[in-house]
Amino acid sequence: MNLIVAVDKKWAIGYRNKLLVSIPADMRFFREVTTNKVVIMGKNTLESFPGGQPLKNRVNVVIALEKDYKVKDAIVVNSIEEALEAVREYNTEDIYVIGGASIYRQLLTHCTVAHITKIGYAFEADTYFPNLDEMEEWKMTKESEEQTYHDLEYTFCKYERSI
Repeated sequence: MNLIVAVDKKWAIGYRNKLLVSIPADMRFFREVTTNKVVIMGKNTLESFPGGQPLKNRVNVVIALEKDYKVKDAIVVNSIEEALEAVREYNTEDIYVIGGASIYRQLLTHCTVAHITKIGYAFEADTYFPNLDEMEEWKMTKESEEQTYHDLEYTFCKYERSI
């Protein structure tokens, strides 16, 4: 399985259930990587999307603690175990964990590839992703040239986990 996330220089990912910043090239990368794939997310992540609607052209698996939670055009499950069961028939290379923080933390050990957009700025934040640079089993295997959006510098990084 894969995960995809944008982090700031302190590995922050959000503030008040919103992304820290919207960088068009990062959004495009996310779309290109996840289109026609399976995405796993928590309910709050889904509800942060425009209209609270599932992402188009993807199999959306939403983890919600409420047993009666329903979403049109999405598979709703009530636990990490049920989410893993729901995606069992898909190729693990086609599955992307897309947030939020608790979903990332719970599924991190199931992932072997992490696509991290690293933004060279520290935002005000209340939600963080585990710092893969401090985890022995994760190694950065690819890093793009530094790019700039307005005054923000960022790179696209690929991390792989040794099993």
